[in-house]
Amino acid sequence: MKSPSIKQRALVAGSVAVVLAASACSGAGGGGNGDGESITIATVANPQMQDIEELSTHFEEETGIDVEFVVLPENELRDRVTQDIATGSGQYDIVTIGTYETPIWAENEWLTNLDDYASDPDYDVDDLLTPVREALTYEDSLYAVPFYGESSFLMYRTDLFEAAGVTMPENPTWDEVADLAAELNDPDNDVAGICLRGLAGWGEVLAPLNTVINTFGGRWYDEDWNAQLTSSETVEAVQFYVDLVSEYGEPGAANAGFSECLTATSQGNAAMWLDATVGASVLEDPESSDAAGNMGYVPAPVMETDSSGWLWAWSLAVPETSESKDAAWEFMAWATGKDYMHLVGEELGWTRVPPGSRASTYEIPEYMEAAEAFAPQTLEAIQNVDVNQPGLYEQNWAGVQYISIPEFQDLGTRVAQEISAAIAGNQTVEEALEKAQGYAEEVADEGGYRDQ
Repeated sequence: MKSPSIKQRALVAGSVAVVLAASACSGAGGGGNGDGESITIATVANPQMQDIEELSTHFEEETGIDVEFVVLPENELRDRVTQDIATGSGQYDIVTIGTYETPIWAENEWLTNLDDYASDPDYDVDDLLTPVREALTYEDSLYAVPFYGESSFLMYRTDLFEAAGVTMPENPTWDEVADLAAELNDPDNDVAGICLRGLAGWGEVLAPLNTVINTFGGRWYDEDWNAQLTSSETVEAVQFYVDLVSEYGEPGAANAGFSECLTATSQGNAAMWLDATVGASVLEDPESSDAAGNMGYVPAPVMETDSSGWLWAWSLAVPETSESKDAAWEFMAWATGKDYMHLVGEELGWTRVPPGSRASTYEIPEYMEAAEAFAPQTLEAIQNVDVNQPGLYEQNWAGVQYISIPEFQDLGTRVAQEISAAIAGNQTVEEALEKAQGYAEEVADEGGYRDQ
């Protein structure tokens, strides 16, 4: 393994204080129950990944491989996994990462090249959706496989809209959404006009906010790597977002992330929700959502651009430090394969099938019938994403809701903290963005990006 460079070390800047001993997981690659290998997977605490844990007994019975799960909230998962993999601690055989980390970590030689494994005809790597597969590729090699893929769209409660006598446009603008939020906001009855993430974290509040910045004509950097977080377009976008969630959003918005907005929408406490397309899988599950059958889905709102969705895939990768790579791949192939989609549908319900990863999923009659309300919109949103120019300008990087440079994990976290503080009312948007501008300029200078 290469010695870590300055940019590589930037990945762990925000997580060096994490105490890994508290993760309550056993060492990777150790002996299991005596009948076979044991592998440890670090994963995110969202409904789809929790389904893997529930169904993993099928895999264990079939293979004799024991699977130990370390399930963590999103921000904590990123901290712990980054710390572990960057330092070579080797606690995990499988890590759950996304489209941001995969190419950067592959370049650092932290991940196992999966080409030989994925070339197995039974896996059918060509069935993976092209935008998602390309996002998990580095130098034409695959380094992670998607458990599910997503873009973003606007979800809304059709029953609340009908009761209020208002109609959702087929392709709404943010101004139209703001007007609807004002109309539907009903705090006396515990109904927010809209739910938007406000929780600090580059993968939390910055995910939807960056799409707003892009469609308003703002950006993080110009073509010469000059920070643009205090440009008029960026300020307008962030002020709009903060005002919208502060005036018509959920209570305690500064502490609300994906999970909190999912709960609010499913329980009828939010009329609209702009977030990941995967949220629809849970909202339409009658076993867990009061909203099932009462949801509508339209493209992410726009202002100056034609579209505004993001691209992400929670994916499984094997650290180079794993001593059980074959067993790790066996589990990954099972969890991201075609048969798993049928297992989820038959055991847990067809709306809970992981979306956005395989083309063949959208050819399963039972799934398309159960997911009729959102499956076509999800597929269209993923296929329409332009990761190279999601806003008005071409970028020096690929990414919609993130910048694909190592420093962004720390930079995005710091900027998100400032935005969250503005949502909480602890500072103005201008104050938050002045600080953010300084952070971004520091990264451009110290990272040497202006010299490229």
